[in-house]
Amino acid sequence: MEEQLKVDFENFVKSSKLSSKNIELKRDNFNYFFEKGFPNKRDENWKFSDLNHIISKNIKKLSFYNDFSKSKQIDESIFIDNLEHNKLVFVNGKLEKTEFNYEETNKVEIIEDLNLLNEKNNINSLTSLNNAFTDKHYKLIVKKNYTLKKPLIIYNITNEDLKSKNLNLRFNILLEENSYLKIIDILSDKSKNNFLNTYYQYEIKKNSILKNYKIDRKFNSNIKYFYNNINQETNSVSEIFILSSGSDFIKNEINCNLNGKYASTFVNGIITLKNLQHHEIKTNINHLTESTKSYQLIKSVLDNDSKAVFQGKIFADSKAQKTDGYQLSKAILLNNNTEFNAKPELEIYADDVKCSHGSASGNLNENSIFYLMSRGLNYQEAKNLLINGFLLDVIEKITDSEIKKIIKNIMGFKE
Repeated sequence: MEEQLKVDFENFVKSSKLSSKNIELKRDNFNYFFEKGFPNKRDENWKFSDLNHIISKNIKKLSFYNDFSKSKQIDESIFIDNLEHNKLVFVNGKLEKTEFNYEETNKVEIIEDLNLLNEKNNINSLTSLNNAFTDKHYKLIVKKNYTLKKPLIIYNITNEDLKSKNLNLRFNILLEENSYLKIIDILSDKSKNNFLNTYYQYEIKKNSILKNYKIDRKFNSNIKYFYNNINQETNSVSEIFILSSGSDFIKNEINCNLNGKYASTFVNGIITLKNLQHHEIKTNINHLTESTKSYQLIKSVLDNDSKAVFQGKIFADSKAQKTDGYQLSKAILLNNNTEFNAKPELEIYADDVKCSHGSASGNLNENSIFYLMSRGLNYQEAKNLLINGFLLDVIEKITDSEIKKIIKNIMGFKE
């Protein structure tokens, strides 16, 4: 892999139109990844998910250079047709379609720039890999005092034309003061056995609201890593919902910095797995000033030989008095071969806070199943009803009624 990595990086540099300064920064990121490699269980943040082993097992020959010259056909069958929405459509990492037909001119801006925010980024080896191989950064700006009239759906499509086994994408989203944005990220994979590495940078300014719904539903053999870095100013709100059930492996990592007074974040997630799937959600919620709030609820349902992980940390700085932090993860294990790992953490340096964390896992209650069967349901119907009730608690945390209905429909819940 090491020789292929070097060759692909040099080919990438030769084909790019980046400035010499940005090439130098990318080389720094490349060298950092080359030194560290893919994370493994010796890394505390990856103790439950050995990515180096997962990639070695599932991808025989890893390549890193993607040729974007060929225009890709868009499979419009994946578009959500019962919701009026704006669109960004990526096919194999290339932005192929932009539609903001419902919005006012000059209130939403998309910047597609070769030289946008190329920086030395040593958060971890995967963010360095991302910054080394992204040839463009896409930046979405919602202007001051503007609320989008319709949600934005980002369709991220891969298909059999994807030449590289590793695909790196970078999004920067800026909400200027008093703005409001709803985003749905939909992943659609027809490519097989690829590693998709995506970095999201969110800047949420004063009095702004971001609602982001991440959906990985359709079964596929790909390996995915998402790093989401969120910076929030005074009185801002972020609401993140994750539906994680499609890929062979996926790790969603959220680092949220509550920098301004009265800033709040809500992270809710559902993991439903079977066979040999392995999914993880990791959160770092950093309360960095007074009177901030965070809420996290993650629920998993695991079948066959699947594995789920939740690592969640609430950090309260010494300046973060009046912090309100809540975190809970629960899992239902449908057989003895499943595995659920949880690592809830509190790191508190302020003395006037209200923080709690907890985790629980177990089987379905057989007495509850027996009771439902006595009311006329068969065994499978009783199980499904209990599972749906368990997960519905998370879906009901979605504050947008229209998108809540879409999520219920995707998951097969009846109104």
